[in-house]
Amino acid sequence: MATIKGTKKQARKRHRQSLERRMRNRSVRTRVRHQMKKMRQAISDGDASAVATLLPATMSVIDVAWRKGVLHRNTASRYKSRLTRQAQAVLNTREA
Repeated sequence: MATIKGTKKQARKRHRQSLERRMRNRSVRTRVRHQMKKMRQAISDGDASAVATLLPATMSVIDVAWRKGVLHRNTASRYKSRLTRQAQAVLNTREA
């Protein structure tokens, strides 16, 4: 972050804060995407035991992202709803 003569101290501080917030949000969003990718892979493989163990962990990661303000409430709900529906399809085929 280059300091430009003439920028206000408060503007430099806000810029620094935005960079810190951006990195924090990126790590949370990356964690959500990786967890969802693992979940989708287990669903496509039809691995019911992996789906059963990954589902609660995935829901938790999505909830954390929502609580931290990285995901919108409706987006988090949509992700959870779709993953749960797909996971139930895999789990129901195991029982049948």
